[in-house]
Amino acid sequence: MPDLSFLVEGAEPIPFSTTPMLGIRLAIQNRPPQEEIRSINLQCQIRIEPARRTYTGEEQKRLLDLFGEPERWSRTLHSMLWTQAAVLVPPFQGVSLVELPVACTFDLTVATAKYFNGLEEGSVSLTLLFSGSVFYNTEEGDLQVVQIPWTQEAAYALPVSVWKRLMDAYYPNTAWLGLRRDVFERLHRYKTEHGIPTWEETLESMLP
Repeated sequence: MPDLSFLVEGAEPIPFSTTPMLGIRLAIQNRPPQEEIRSINLQCQIRIEPARRTYTGEEQKRLLDLFGEPERWSRTLHSMLWTQAAVLVPPFQGVSLVELPVACTFDLTVATAKYFNGLEEGSVSLTLLFSGSVFYNTEEGDLQVVQIPWTQEAAYALPVSVWKRLMDAYYPNTAWLGLRRDVFERLHRYKTEHGIPTWEETLESMLP
């Protein structure tokens, strides 16, 4: 019966995707190494662990609306669900290296995007929780399937620079902000009535 272990070896932006995608490189090891794994339908829940790092004064200001005043952070810095990801692992024996594609957003109304955007440097502590189905051949050649235990997980420190590089590639010098439809209609009416050509100039005209 397969005995799997997971290790994160790194992460890089996936080039030429239609939307921002981060590729997390996984090393999957099986024991016994001679056992033939036919495939793995791998599911992964990725969580952010904000309490596992320190923050500069500027980062504390930028994360104020997410966690509140720094004096309260001992109570407000809880683990956050970032995303769910999946990949089909092809046949292997011993060790398999696969890329787990992770879709990313720059919508700053989303808590995890706010968190990434509020960091200047360092890394983001991640916990990857694995589940899914493992298809393998027994010594007699029979095809069997087992579930990956929920205890399977891996930790990874994602460099903030990797996330910033990904967003700069897709949204250079740009930030996305979602608005309620009625608020957008009022803003659009203001823009039209004042003959303002761009959204940036519209907002700048309303700011002190």
